[in-house]
Amino acid sequence: MKQLIIHCAPELTQAALLEDGRLVEYDTQYPLESQRAGSIYMGRIVNVLPGMQAAFVDIGLAKNAFLYIDDLLPVHVDKQPKIKPSIADIAEVGQMLMVQVSKDPQGTKGARVTTHVSIPGRWIVYMPDADYIAISRKIDLEAERQRLKQLAEGNLMPGEGVIIRTGAIGQSEEAIRDDLQNLRDIWSSILAKRDETHAPAQLYQDLDLLPKLARDVISDEVQEVWMSNNKVFEEMRTLLRKQQPGWRGRIAFYDRRTPMFDHFGVTEELNQSFRRKIWLPSGGYLIIDQTEALTVIDVNTGRYTGSVDLEQTVTDINREAAVEIPRLLRLRNLRGIIIVDFIDMHGEDNRAKVMANMAEAVRKDRSKTTIVGWTKLGLLELTRKRK
Repeated sequence: MKQLIIHCAPELTQAALLEDGRLVEYDTQYPLESQRAGSIYMGRIVNVLPGMQAAFVDIGLAKNAFLYIDDLLPVHVDKQPKIKPSIADIAEVGQMLMVQVSKDPQGTKGARVTTHVSIPGRWIVYMPDADYIAISRKIDLEAERQRLKQLAEGNLMPGEGVIIRTGAIGQSEEAIRDDLQNLRDIWSSILAKRDETHAPAQLYQDLDLLPKLARDVISDEVQEVWMSNNKVFEEMRTLLRKQQPGWRGRIAFYDRRTPMFDHFGVTEELNQSFRRKIWLPSGGYLIIDQTEALTVIDVNTGRYTGSVDLEQTVTDINREAAVEIPRLLRLRNLRGIIIVDFIDMHGEDNRAKVMANMAEAVRKDRSKTTIVGWTKLGLLELTRKRK
């Protein structure tokens, strides 16, 4: 059972997604907080670095944004030159260009930007200049993949591209066509604003937290949505009535004395899940260390001693960790390279069991998580993209 718990206060909006009573996703938004990732800007190149094949772009933020040459070349591989040119040949100081933030500013680093614009909708992600169709890997039924691909091919104009999202499974051609047209209208408004503005300037900002939740999280799999603010409750109910008429009756206003996050166990889960040391139910534990480049997770037996033999004890702990780690990646929104140091196992069949548990758990993640495999040192390597 999935439940979405939304607490709205003047100083902060918090959203928690529960699966069978366990917290799996958590998001926040402060008043007037500017959404960076996904936002589109008219920028001006202020520096070109041929040695790094990159450029710095002024988009109006405190720090200039970073643009790699791969994010400047055409998005469609067939349109890219066979030999990658120097960035100095295709970019110059003072040049104006439209870019989208692909990675938020972090620490001393500015945002990373791309010229490959993509605008997410309810069922698809619209790419005005991509000229290709991609389908979510989580749509694994071949007949449905072919159906959705044919729908996209029949409604796209030359040069347009889309990514078909997992939620599009079973959706009608009319629903997908309406989503496509809405995204086209957004793109048209961005182009109109671009033509009448001067860099640096923001052209488009991704949705605030509540509309984004309605778009990306609330689906037929979510049985309940609870909200603590009556005004926002009415706004969300109106929004869902337009987007998902069948949702009537599944959104509820929370009016009990006990704080909502305490009632649903969210507060306790948050306190436990963001520590460096995470205890597993069996008595084992995880150590999570995050650096700028990667996240390292160490699995330990802790208080668990097993009852059969050492290999079985180790395998039991590792399999439990393989289920818990993907939940923590989602909850803490850990991205990039992730290295898991499982306890050493001698049997290949046991390593395969751990891998299978991990593969099954990451399928629940809305973000793309790739299990790269075991390294020569026996570490498991993963990569995870942002939501």
